Amino acid sequence: MMAAGLLIIRLVVGLLFIGHGAQKLFGWFGGYGPKGTGGWMESIGIKPGVLMAVLAGLMEFIGGILFALGLLTPLAALLLTLAMLGAIVKVHIRNGLWSTANGFEYPLVLLVVVIGVAMIGAGAYSLDSLIN
Repeated sequence: MMAAGLLIIRLVVGLLFIGHGAQKLFGWFGGYGPKGTGGWMESIGIKPGVLMAVLAGLMEFIGGILFALGLLTPLAALLLTLAMLGAIVKVHIRNGLWSTANGFEYPLVLLVVVIGVAMIGAGAYSLDSLIN
C-alpha cells in the first residue's frame, strides 16, 4: 500500500508542477509564457525577468517530470524545493500563511511533500527502484 500511496502523491504533485512549468515556458494552461511571466517577475524585482521565468519554468517542468516518474528523486526534490523557496520568499511570505490572502500555505505544503518523498524514497513503483 505504501508504494501505491507514494505513486499517487508523486503523480499528482509531479503533474501539477509540470503544468506550472508549462505555464511559464509555453503559455499553456492559462499561463503567460516566458515574456509575460518575465514581465511580472521584473515588476516584483526579479531580474532579468525572462531568464528567471525560464529558469523557474525549467525547475518546475523538469523537476515535475522527474518527481512524477520517481526518477532521480533527490534531484527532482532539489529543483522543486528551490522553486518553492523562491516563490515563498519573493511572492508569498509578505502575505502571511493562508492561501486565501495569497500567503505561502500552498507552496509550503508542496515543499514539505517533495522533501518528505525524497527522504523516504520514491517507492517500489518508481524508476529509481529499477536503478537501485
